[in-house]
Amino acid sequence: MEKKRLEWKVGLFAFIGLAVLIAMLVQFSKAASFFRPTYDLYLKAVNVGGLKTRTSVLMAGVQVGTVSDIQLNPEGTNVTITLKIYKKYVIHKDARFLIEQSGFLGDQYVAIIPTHNEGDVWHPNEHPLAEEPFSLQEVARSAAGFLKRIDQTTKQLDDAVADVRRLVLNDQTLTNLSTTVGNMRTASARAVVTVDNINSLVETNSLAVAAAVSNVVQFSRQINEFAGSFKDVLATNGAELAASMKNIESSTVVLKNVLEDVQSGKGLAGSVLRNEQLATNIDLIAANLSITTSNLNRLGLWHFLWHREIPATNAPVYSKFPPR
Repeated sequence: MEKKRLEWKVGLFAFIGLAVLIAMLVQFSKAASFFRPTYDLYLKAVNVGGLKTRTSVLMAGVQVGTVSDIQLNPEGTNVTITLKIYKKYVIHKDARFLIEQSGFLGDQYVAIIPTHNEGDVWHPNEHPLAEEPFSLQEVARSAAGFLKRIDQTTKQLDDAVADVRRLVLNDQTLTNLSTTVGNMRTASARAVVTVDNINSLVETNSLAVAAAVSNVVQFSRQINEFAGSFKDVLATNGAELAASMKNIESSTVVLKNVLEDVQSGKGLAGSVLRNEQLATNIDLIAANLSITTSNLNRLGLWHFLWHREIPATNAPVYSKFPPR
């Protein structure tokens, strides 16, 4: 009897211990979500990295679900991650889904980062998109490529330094550079001497320069006074100048009319220009005057007045009383 009672106590103790152990496992394991109501979200990702099933889904650092399944799509271009989210948590569509890592070498998990919590919310069986996770291998490959480019750049710099030493820092170039520096030193010394000479010249002729500047100032003052006087004259005699300009304009109009009359044949000048007979007579009168002045120059005025004989020349000579 006592043996059966002992066995019953041992069995009860073992059962209680097993129940406590199971409760502790359920409480602290990642399978605790089986006992809580959830809804599914199918997260689309290009690469899941080292993410595994039964890992946590954290939103703002708080667990809101677990990863129940990871499947590669038939196309092989992306992965579908099944998230079991506790029903009491609402996720807005402006939230970001990332695959992050705990520490530097810790396990990866799905992180949900809320932003403004605006707009619609994710409903069960919808397909949000996940950002590409951080890949240490990709960073290492990028760093290796960067180091390779640095090595290439270093080699190019070494080659450039070698070319500079070979082409620039040779004996001939250094000699030419030294000569150039010497010439520059000489030129600078001459420039200093020239500046000193200019300073001494200015100091020696300071009185003459001051007088010249004073004359220029006085001349400019006189020009200003003349401009003011001329302006006053214009202002005082503005009416007379306007009348003179009006008279000049009237005279121009009259002269224009006279020229138009002459051109059209009106008046004496116009008649002379238009009448060919009158123009011929005027030409004959001019020719006779030319002959007369020639005779006066050749024979003298007294002989022309008192000698009535016409000399035997081809040019006609008029007597004291020329025929009418």
